[in-house]
Amino acid sequence: MPNAAYTEFDNYNVEARVTARSAGSTFIITDDPDSVSKQTMPRRDYTDVVRRQEAYIADQDMLLIEGYIGPENSPLKRPAQVYIERANANIPGMQQQLYYPKDADWREADALTVIYTPNCKAEGFPEQRLVTIDLENWVTRVFNIDYFGESKMGGLRMWMEWVYQQGALAMHSGAKVIPTDSGDKVGLIIGLSGTGKTTTTFTRQNGSLPVQDDIVALVAGGEVYSTENGCFAKTIGLDPRYEPTIYHALASPAGWLENVAVDGEGKVDFFDDSYTANGRGTFGLDAIEHFDPRKLGKANFLLILNRNESVAPAVAKMASVEQAVAYFMLGETKGTSAGGKAEAGKFLRVPGTNPFFMRSEDLQGNRLAELIRSMDYDFGVYVLNTGRVGGGEDVEGSKKVKIPHSSAIVKAIAEDTITWEHDSDFGYLIATAVPDFDDPELLAPRRLYERLGRTEEYERAIEQVKAERAEYMRGHSGLDKAVVEALS
Repeated sequence: MPNAAYTEFDNYNVEARVTARSAGSTFIITDDPDSVSKQTMPRRDYTDVVRRQEAYIADQDMLLIEGYIGPENSPLKRPAQVYIERANANIPGMQQQLYYPKDADWREADALTVIYTPNCKAEGFPEQRLVTIDLENWVTRVFNIDYFGESKMGGLRMWMEWVYQQGALAMHSGAKVIPTDSGDKVGLIIGLSGTGKTTTTFTRQNGSLPVQDDIVALVAGGEVYSTENGCFAKTIGLDPRYEPTIYHALASPAGWLENVAVDGEGKVDFFDDSYTANGRGTFGLDAIEHFDPRKLGKANFLLILNRNESVAPAVAKMASVEQAVAYFMLGETKGTSAGGKAEAGKFLRVPGTNPFFMRSEDLQGNRLAELIRSMDYDFGVYVLNTGRVGGGEDVEGSKKVKIPHSSAIVKAIAEDTITWEHDSDFGYLIATAVPDFDDPELLAPRRLYERLGRTEEYERAIEQVKAERAEYMRGHSGLDKAVVEALS
């Protein structure tokens, strides 16, 4: 592979042509477009797509990777497989790290299948790229895309649909276990790619250990089940001082790198975004200290990450199930390079922060409400701002919510040591005190705006945000009305 470079870490970096997911080229195969929330392709057109790919494959040397999504004791474990051109051998190398291994019970007939041809152009489609998702037959086909994320999500996207059919909810979420004096606490962390989900999952509090960095399933009663035997981490700005676990796994022979800056001598620069800010890497869980996913148990709290730059506090606690579902459905954040150029830097709303949920978006909100109400214990839901308060980086006086800030909040949530008060502007709870947190203005943005003489701007921002949220939520007619009203 001429686009592969051997690095100083005794591993490989591959510079792919495609640097992010190809959402604009992704289609669900159905003759009932109203049944899904994504763009669709009728089955008659798909028949021609299948013929084209099969004709191409007939002349190619292919590799087959098989395994499971989900560990051995999970009731949601499902066989999965990827067929891919040998010419792009890094992709099966990376995928192999994420599957749980086959066993004697593995059945091809039950497998979620990805058929992947990175060098077969899809004439007539955006940028000659194409991803088709055939849920009737559990097959995803990929054309002319050499970005590993399409292999990973090809299987997981189908698994999410299958999990929903089982009465559970697959979430775009990391999972970690935090030891406390009152026992281990299991935290779920949802957020769009690049907003701090993996960082928050791996940042350690009380010797916490990660379980999963991307997709988990929540079932009735609060049990959580993981999916992957490894991790797919974003690398831009990767610093061993703040993210030592991820750094040392990727800076070793255990890691695969993709679209990371590597010079002619094999020197890696995780801060160079001249090719893309969406550099990535995979490693198996066996490369790091981690909590056994077979022993995960019940979730204690859910963190909704929102990379905001305005009036959102560093943390807010939801005051009711309805409010929790409302903020889950708002899915507010600033887009990153993981979503491609169309999303990077733009304000986004992605319900559940899950761009891979294919049914009507309201269904995942209603399912979350059902699951929370099925729990016989206190399940906390929080919104964490992983961005800034008071404006963007170019706004004088604005402040960054740094990794140590978020880490102190997560630790305090697990230990139940935050002092809360009602916020009259938004109706949720804001923190008045967090142990080891050094900036009260990040906890109560009004304080920052008042000190800077920007109180009127703050008031206008509140009214604008509330109006925009209300308008957006009115478009979700399938939600319980109490969810919409929870934002007023």
